[in-house]
Amino acid sequence: MTDERTNVLEALAAGGWLEPGAEADALLEAANDGAGPIDRLVARRLEGEPLPWITGWVRFCDARVYVDPGVFVPRPQTEALARRAVALLPADGIAVDLCTGSGAIAVVLGAERPGATVIATDIDPVAVACARRNGVEALPGDLDEPLPPALRERVDVVTAVVPYVPTEELHLLPRDVLAHEPARALDGGPGGTAVLERAARAVPRWLRPGGTVLLELGGEQANELSATMADAGLTEIRVHRDEEGRDRAIEARRPDQGWPS
Repeated sequence: MTDERTNVLEALAAGGWLEPGAEADALLEAANDGAGPIDRLVARRLEGEPLPWITGWVRFCDARVYVDPGVFVPRPQTEALARRAVALLPADGIAVDLCTGSGAIAVVLGAERPGATVIATDIDPVAVACARRNGVEALPGDLDEPLPPALRERVDVVTAVVPYVPTEELHLLPRDVLAHEPARALDGGPGGTAVLERAARAVPRWLRPGGTVLLELGGEQANELSATMADAGLTEIRVHRDEEGRDRAIEARRPDQGWPS
C-alpha cells in the first residue's frame, strides 16, 4: 500500500466513512484523471459531498454514468428496477423514464436494447443536461408534460424514480444527503406520495395495451399507490421487495382489453 493511499484511507476512516478503501481508490483514480489535487478531493468528501460528484461518475448496473454536481445520485437499490424494465422492453420497443436525473435507467435501457427508443424527462435543467451528457434523449419538463403526443398509447415501459421521501421524514436522512443533494429530488410531500400519485395517474395514457409501468417507492406507500393504479384502470399490480423484505417498487400493466373509455 502506497503512503498516499494510506493517508487518504486513514483520513476517510477517521471521517467515519464505511468503505474507506473503495472510496480512497476512487478518489485517487479521479485525481490521476485530472479531477483535482487529491488533498482537495479528500476534503470535499470529508465535507460530505457525494462521491460521484467528486469523481464525476458512478457504476450503475454495468454502465458508467456521469453524475454532475447538483444532480441526484442514482442508488444501488434502483438497479433491480432498471433490470426489470430491460426485461419488459422489446428489442424495438419504446421506453420512457420520468424524473430521469442523471439518466441512469435510460442509459441501461439504451445499452441493453440498442434498437429501442428511449426518451426521458426531468424538471431540473441541470439533470437534463447531465442525462444528455450520458447520451440520453432527455426533455425538460414536469413528469410527462414534455412527451410528444405521438407517443400516446404506444409506450411499452414507463419507469420513474420520483421524489418519495415523506416530508416529515427528511430529517432522518444522512446529514451529507440533506446538506448536498437536491431537496427537489427527495421530498415527496406528506407521506411521500404526492409525486408518486401524479405519476401513477399520468402514465396510463402513454402505455400501449399490455404496456407496463414501474415506479420506485418505499416505506408503507404500496397500498395507496395500488389503489390509485387500480382506479386508473391498471391491472396485474405487484410490489417488488428487496432481500430484506422492504418494498422497493410497484409494477402495473395496462390491460390488453377492457380499457376505460
